[in-house]
Amino acid sequence: MYAGKPIIGIAGGIGSGKSFIARVFGELGCHVIDSDKQVRDAYRDPQVRQTLLEWWGPQVIREGEVDRAFIARKVFNDPAERHRLEQLLHPMVNAAREREMAAVAQDPNVVAFVWDTPLLFEAGLAEACDAVVFVEAPPEARLQRVRQSRGWGPDELARRENLQWPLDKKREISDHTLSNTADAAFAREQVRALLPRILAKNNAEADRR
Repeated sequence: MYAGKPIIGIAGGIGSGKSFIARVFGELGCHVIDSDKQVRDAYRDPQVRQTLLEWWGPQVIREGEVDRAFIARKVFNDPAERHRLEQLLHPMVNAAREREMAAVAQDPNVVAFVWDTPLLFEAGLAEACDAVVFVEAPPEARLQRVRQSRGWGPDELARRENLQWPLDKKREISDHTLSNTADAAFAREQVRALLPRILAKNNAEADRR
């Protein structure tokens, strides 16, 4: 808990709609921490840009911005480079997360924090969550989403997912599972039903302390 409010982590496969589920929690009074936004902000830091230039040369900058597609290609099949990048970015993202939470912690309208983080388990962040929600979606739905949003085919989706923990493992160790199919209304209903349960458990645990 943070300031007496639970931290809810969102997990799931690529294209499962984790950010959509996070936004629904946000509509219900949760403050959503968008890790991807914090990464984008970190890439705008002059020191980060200079470090990336020293590592990989001027091609890392495209049209005045850090070229995230270039970086993805650079680190995709190179664990050492990926680890080096994570060592650079993760402390900045973690600090930004803490600042954002502290800024709204006393807001009575905020009932919980939601961490919308692509690699919740892989980055070790799930351990800090009071509840982890696994977002489940059929493989065909996930493929359709990444095809539309990122231009990926099935081979690229599979390659990316092979770098992450298996979905069965994530599902098994999560506290709750939501189904996010093409029916957005059904997904909203599940979030509306789940949030009070998480808050009630949080309050009960606080009372026992």
